[in-house]
Amino acid sequence: MITVTANAARKIRSLVDGKEAEGLRLKVVGGGCSGLQYKMDVGVHREGDRVFELEGAKVFADRKSYLYLHGSELDYAESLMESGFHLTNPNVKRSCGCGNSFSV
Repeated sequence: MITVTANAARKIRSLVDGKEAEGLRLKVVGGGCSGLQYKMDVGVHREGDRVFELEGAKVFADRKSYLYLHGSELDYAESLMESGFHLTNPNVKRSCGCGNSFSV
């Protein structure tokens, strides 16, 4: 399961409002100094996706990415220095110094 916070749900709804997208797609791809990194895009449900929903906001993860994301929490925060989605992933064993990539 991927848990979606209320803040993340609000932001997802605002991102897809008026667009052909249905929700936020989370993907784990190869790259970065530690070997894996997250990719996020607004998109539509595809066959085989795991779908997680809170208050009408949908999050999609393909089967392969879900293996790395299971148990994660997706949040969204805005501050003076940084705004964006944040994934808390209990499967991460190590991340790089810049925090943009990880390994499991």
